[in-house]
Amino acid sequence: MAPRLWLLLLLVAGGLLQARAQSDNKGFISIDCGLQGEESYIDEETNLVYVSDAGFTDAGTNYNISAEYVGPRLSKNVHSLRSFPDGERNCYTLQPLVSGHKYLIRATFLYGNYDGLNRRPATFDLYIGVNFWTAVNMSSRVSKDQGDTMMVEALIVVLDDVVQVCLVNTGGGTPFISGLEVRPVKMSLYPHVTAALGLLLLGRVNTGPIDQTIIRYPDDPYDRLWYPWFDPTNYAEMSTTESLTANTKDLFEAPMAVMQTAITPQNASGNLEIYWAAETQPNYPTPGYIAIFHFAELQVLDSSNAELRQFNIYLNDYPDPWHAGYTPDYLYMNFIYSKAASRESSYNFSIEATADSTLPPILNAFEVFSVIPTTNLGTDFQDASAAMTIKDKYKVQKNWMGARAFPKL
Repeated sequence: MAPRLWLLLLLVAGGLLQARAQSDNKGFISIDCGLQGEESYIDEETNLVYVSDAGFTDAGTNYNISAEYVGPRLSKNVHSLRSFPDGERNCYTLQPLVSGHKYLIRATFLYGNYDGLNRRPATFDLYIGVNFWTAVNMSSRVSKDQGDTMMVEALIVVLDDVVQVCLVNTGGGTPFISGLEVRPVKMSLYPHVTAALGLLLLGRVNTGPIDQTIIRYPDDPYDRLWYPWFDPTNYAEMSTTESLTANTKDLFEAPMAVMQTAITPQNASGNLEIYWAAETQPNYPTPGYIAIFHFAELQVLDSSNAELRQFNIYLNDYPDPWHAGYTPDYLYMNFIYSKAASRESSYNFSIEATADSTLPPILNAFEVFSVIPTTNLGTDFQDASAAMTIKDKYKVQKNWMGARAFPKL
């Protein structure tokens, strides 16, 4: 059996912005929830400015995580959090946004025994507007360690200048959140994202990094997080320091730093396999998934010996290739992706050399998303925007965010 490249279920993947000048000159909104004693700081890794949520929500309580979970490799924006012991639903309002534009929204959660109860993290639901985003269930997805960080990420089109992210108590414990980030995304990217459909990230993987670091801003202008994966037991790493040429019609724009590395099977006759199981939830009993594969040839092929790297991509046990006869071009960034979501109980993509190929397949990076409905995203946000205007004008302190803009659960 060919070795498998197991898809790390990256739990990837808020705060409330009150003032209309909280985004930076890139349109980024970066919030450190529960930040105490300071209004903002510059993140050492990205040089992005993170702001406190102190003036941006009327509910919840600020906490710091237990000191035992604070280490040199832990990002500052998860040292604190905001907990919501009261109310069924508590919302953050993010603004200013550009109506009709695509945005990446990322929420971060780290329990870290903040309440001193030394218990498993709470489970609760996360909503974008009236639309269910995902269930936050840290203890069932990676490990039960209280120091695990969970990140969830969605790509959506917003239909107003404001969007709300809500934490909903489902009886599994007190909801909490460590950070919330909003990033504008070029409208031509991720064509699956429309006013009616969004994408929920399952994993975004840089397959062949040399130093195993996470690639994000400024290498990725949209501050997407590309997590490293490399298994020297089954795969060989390829890399180059040469500059690559981007596809002029690139729909995903993987960073050059990601595309300068790749993996190939250790066994010249081996395959590359990517596997994941569908994550069913009550709101999405049969989730649909899309896959995006990024390719660039990093090796100069010997034309005198008729060297050829060509491969097919198969999905599960279907006899016909999902994509047939692909040959990556030298130092040219390209991609293959699902035109529409597929609905399977599990997914096994196998990248296999064709009969004519003299070289094994390669893979530079891949992304996997499930499709989430956002049909109702804009229906009540005009109400929410008007409510926030009234609230600011009359200095209302009651936590009424989401009272009308969200359905009764």
